[in-house]
Amino acid sequence: MARAEWGSRLGFILAAAGSAVGLGAIWKFPYVAAQNGGGAFLVIFLVIVCTLGISLMIAEMSVGASTRRSPVGAYRRLGGKWWSGVGYIGVLCGFLILSFYSVVGGWTIAYIVKSIDGSILTSNPAFLSTTFDSFIADPVLPLWYHAAFMGLTAAVVLAGVQKGIEQVSKYLMVMLFLLVLVLIVRGLTLPGAIDGVLTFLQPDFSKVTPVMVIEAMGLAFFSMSLGMGCMITYGSYASDETYIPNSAGSVIGLTTIICFLSGLMVFPAIFVFGFDPSAGPGLTFITMPAVFSQMSGGQFFGILFFFLLFVAALTSSVSLMEVVVSFFIDEFHLPRTAMTVVMSILMFVLGIGASLSLGVWKDYTLFGKNLFGILDYVSSNLIMPFGGIMVAILVGWKSWPVIADRLTRADGTQPVWLPLLKGFCRYIAPVLIFVILIQNL
Repeated sequence: MARAEWGSRLGFILAAAGSAVGLGAIWKFPYVAAQNGGGAFLVIFLVIVCTLGISLMIAEMSVGASTRRSPVGAYRRLGGKWWSGVGYIGVLCGFLILSFYSVVGGWTIAYIVKSIDGSILTSNPAFLSTTFDSFIADPVLPLWYHAAFMGLTAAVVLAGVQKGIEQVSKYLMVMLFLLVLVLIVRGLTLPGAIDGVLTFLQPDFSKVTPVMVIEAMGLAFFSMSLGMGCMITYGSYASDETYIPNSAGSVIGLTTIICFLSGLMVFPAIFVFGFDPSAGPGLTFITMPAVFSQMSGGQFFGILFFFLLFVAALTSSVSLMEVVVSFFIDEFHLPRTAMTVVMSILMFVLGIGASLSLGVWKDYTLFGKNLFGILDYVSSNLIMPFGGIMVAILVGWKSWPVIADRLTRADGTQPVWLPLLKGFCRYIAPVLIFVILIQNL
């Protein structure tokens, strides 16, 4: 069976950037930056992205491109039989994340509907909070939206690499970028918007602490979709002519730009209307509708905002499902259609439990966490850092000659930074990610 390939380098870059740009880049980056010194946090974040982020992005894409396999086969081919276990853990991570991520993706569809009918366009935060809590606790309604989101994700993956993932990513990423720009322009035209911009950008180095640096490392690592096999899988579809470092740099650049623009999109509006920028996840589903209710043309911009969240969620969920589906295609030569349908159903079923754990099953906890929280914690705080450490060790110690050959230019010359990448993967990246892992624990 011939291995699927991206139709173009641009398609590869936009698909990979779509994987990295998820809900976290839209709402998490702005409030974490505000909590940690604004401009000072941005500087530290950029430094980490340009070192840890780019190194691991190149490493993961190179592992996939060198082997033309999804994580299990890639680790086995480069590291040996026992390394395939790391790949299995990566596939499990994608499965677990998408099961609850689809629930949140369903919320974005629900809030598009709520924005259209105007039911959330009020400036009463207490009402919005009650509305959101009641919605996610409902035992039935969120499951319909969860099913819709999972179905849309499956539809894209069913169409394949070029006709599905690549084509959809091209349109959705352009749409996401344009929507962000429209909302930024609208926010900056509000009276007093400059205060929000200054809060987001103005450095406050008095807030710089070791814990804040670790938080910046964690945010940079997770916002780039590293450690779960997505970039290995997407890299495996790259043609032999694709120069991985250039593509990795483009993905890192696009993702960083979207993170930065999301801050410019959110902060002017919430400061004009006096809301708390550190409201965290509630900023999306509770605070922002109140902002739009007080804004001229607010219903229209509210619809745009939640559609933007939907687009960001969908491009990420597609990459997570592809990690799982490509595993069965590569390892067992099973058809894409059958495995997409089966895996979608299984992830949907697990997602039912995650959704119900926010409502009727909320009293059933383990270590103080409901099922939704357990899935999130295990995948994001444990498996992803573990995956990042292992891919760095694989590249730096076990398979460096193969990776170095894949990173050699077409004219036979090696980039001058190649020894730096080797040293970073061997020594620095594992230590830094281990610190993140310990902090998460």
